[in-house]
Amino acid sequence: MSFPPVVFQIVLLLMVVIAAVYDIRFRRIPNWLVLTGLMLGLGLNTFWFQWRGARASLMGIGLAFLIYFPLYLLRGMGAGDVKLMAAIGAIVGAANWFGIFIVSSLLGGVVAIILLLSRGKLLNSLWNIGFLFQRLLSLKAPYAREELDISSPKSIKLPHGVAIAGGSVIFLATAWIWAPR
Repeated sequence: MSFPPVVFQIVLLLMVVIAAVYDIRFRRIPNWLVLTGLMLGLGLNTFWFQWRGARASLMGIGLAFLIYFPLYLLRGMGAGDVKLMAAIGAIVGAANWFGIFIVSSLLGGVVAIILLLSRGKLLNSLWNIGFLFQRLLSLKAPYAREELDISSPKSIKLPHGVAIAGGSVIFLATAWIWAPR
């Protein structure tokens, strides 16, 4: 983990807060936002750190796609979430992106459990996870059940942009406290 410059932190915070608001209100993350984040991330890194920064930014984008795009293909994640994480990777680079990914995933998991408990669907969801792994191990599409496909009205959807925003804020707070400056 490294401490990003203040301008990078501001860009990241603005982007993830706007993404979270859009994800809550409209259940989507706008392309103009993630494209702006990608361009600013790549541009700032190149300006601030020259070629080393451009490389870090591109590696952050690549790592985000490597991890999130398969989830999108399996219909477990929306395209906006993939693009948002790529924009975050462009801003903070691969190493910091991985930290944000871990914190966002943990936060999203906790929120998902709370959401499932509140709707009385936790046990059913645990059975679905077992079914999902069984289908994946059989090399079959895991979304054979409607509740496993995010495009289905029967699925329970979590605005993942909110978890990503929360993970980004927690990561920056942690970096502020512990990362060397």
